[in-house]
Amino acid sequence: MTIQKIDVAYTAVATAENGRDGRVSSDDGLLDVVVNPPKAMGGSGAGTNPEQLFAAGYSACFQGALGVVARQEKADISGSTVTASVSIGKTEAGGFGLEVAISASIPNVDAATAQALIEKAHQVCPYSNATRGNIKVELSVA
Repeated sequence: MTIQKIDVAYTAVATAENGRDGRVSSDDGLLDVVVNPPKAMGGSGAGTNPEQLFAAGYSACFQGALGVVARQEKADISGSTVTASVSIGKTEAGGFGLEVAISASIPNVDAATAQALIEKAHQVCPYSNATRGNIKVELSVA
């Protein structure tokens, strides 16, 4: 596998304390959240969890990529939403892995156009590029 060199525009920094049962904060202080495993994984569910944070980042990033593609295609995506569902579970090798389902609602275009737009956004989105070939990502139009 070859790692692609990028021209860095921004670097985000966050620190975790006590892993999945602690807190996560960004270096600028804007993010400071308690993290706990979900109840389904034996946790208290009292805070957010890493999968929710990943889903939030992926959905926001994908929505941004959709905007880039829509401008190129001159498509009206006003009122659109992107939902990322992130699942965690055991792998065949005995570790843990993730799966992602991306669902986009784009009310001002027909279904075929919406599907084409999300497939193109999947090629542009940095999260999609980071996960491609590593985890299962399913795309759908809501």
